[in-house]
Amino acid sequence: MKKLLHILLILVIATSCSSVKKTEKALHTGNYDQAIGIALNKLKTNKTKKGKQQYILMLEEAYAKVVDRDIDAVNYLEKEGNPANLERIYNTYISLKNRQERIKPLLPLYHVEQGRNANFAMNNYDQKILVTKDKLSNYLYDNAKGMMSSAKRKAEYREVYQNLVYLDKITPNYKNTRALIEEAHYKGTDFVKVDMRNKTNVVIPKRLEADLLNFGTYGLDDLWTVYHSKAQNNIKYDYAMEVALREINISPEQVRERQLEREKQVKDGWEYLLDENGEVVKDEEGNKIKVDKVVTVRCEYYEFRQFKATNVVGNVQYKNLNTNQLLEAFPIASEYVFEHIYANYNGDKRALDDDLVRYLGLQAVQFPSNEQMVYDSGEDLKNKLKNIITNYRFK
Repeated sequence: MKKLLHILLILVIATSCSSVKKTEKALHTGNYDQAIGIALNKLKTNKTKKGKQQYILMLEEAYAKVVDRDIDAVNYLEKEGNPANLERIYNTYISLKNRQERIKPLLPLYHVEQGRNANFAMNNYDQKILVTKDKLSNYLYDNAKGMMSSAKRKAEYREVYQNLVYLDKITPNYKNTRALIEEAHYKGTDFVKVDMRNKTNVVIPKRLEADLLNFGTYGLDDLWTVYHSKAQNNIKYDYAMEVALREINISPEQVRERQLEREKQVKDGWEYLLDENGEVVKDEEGNKIKVDKVVTVRCEYYEFRQFKATNVVGNVQYKNLNTNQLLEAFPIASEYVFEHIYANYNGDKRALDDDLVRYLGLQAVQFPSNEQMVYDSGEDLKNKLKNIITNYRFK
C-alpha cells in the first residue's frame, strides 16, 4: 500500500511539473491563450493551494501580454482604415471580451508570497463590439450585393452565400440578408434531372422504379446538388443522370435435395454398474453405483433446398446539359437470392446435429414471382446508386 501511494505521489508531482513546463513554454513562445487555458484549468479548484501559486503569476503575465498584443493590432488595423480589416477587428474585440469573462469567475487570485491580488485589467468592450459589428455588417452586405450582381459562375454564388450566412450569424435578419441567402443558394445549386431507362426484356415493377427515384429516402445531405426525378418547368437543369438497366436475369425455380445418414452414441437413461461377474458394484457406503446408459442411434435425414436468384445489371451516366458532354459512367449490379430449406427424417432424430434439426418440421413455401424477385433486388441496387450519388462531385 505504501509503495502504491509513493508511486501515485510521484505521478502527481510529474504531472504538475509537466503542466508548469507547458505553461512556461507557451508563455515564452507567444502562445498566450494556450498558457491562459492551462493556468485557468489548474486554478479551477483549490486556487489558494501552495502548489498552484506559480500559475497565478503565469496567468497574470500571459493575460497582460496578450491584451497588449490584441489592442496594438486593433489600433493598427483601425488606423489603416481598410474595411476588409473589420472582420479581424470585430473578432479581436470578441476575443478580448471572452478572455476576461473566463478569468472573472476566479477573481480574486491572491498570491501569498507577494502578498497581493493578481492584477487583470478589465475593460468594457461592448460599445466597440457593437460599433464594429455595425460597420462590418454594412460592409459584408454591400460586398455581397456587389458580388451577387457581377457573379456568373456557381462557385461565385456559393462564395456570396457563405459571406451572407456569416453576416446573418453576427447580425440576424440584417436588411434583406435572408432573401439574398436564398437567391445565392438557388443560383449556386446544381440541378440534376434523373431519368430511368429499362433496356431489358423484363418489365420493371412500378414500385421499384418509384423507390429508386425517391431521393427523399436516400438521406442525401448535399447543400449544392438537387436531384429531380420529375423535371420542373421553372428550373434550368445543369446535368442529367440516367439510370439504365440493361440486363435482368432470373434463374428457374429449383429444389435441390440431399440425403444424409447419421449415427451417434447418446445417453438413454441409466443402469447399475456391473463387474466382470455380472454383479452390481457398490461404493464404500454400500450404495449401488449408477452409470449413464449409452446407446447407438441412427437416422436418415432428407433435406430440400428451394432456390431462386435474380441478377440486375446496368449503369449510371452523368451528362453536362450545357455542353452535351458525357461526364462519367458507373456500372451497377445487384443480386438477390431466395433460399428456403426444409427437411424430414426417418429414424431417431437424436442422431442429428443441431444445425440439421432446425430444419425439421418446416414445410415447402411458394416461390416468389419474377416481379417480386426483381423488386427485392432493388434495396441492394438502391444502396449502390446512393453510393454513386453521394461520392460523385460535379466539376
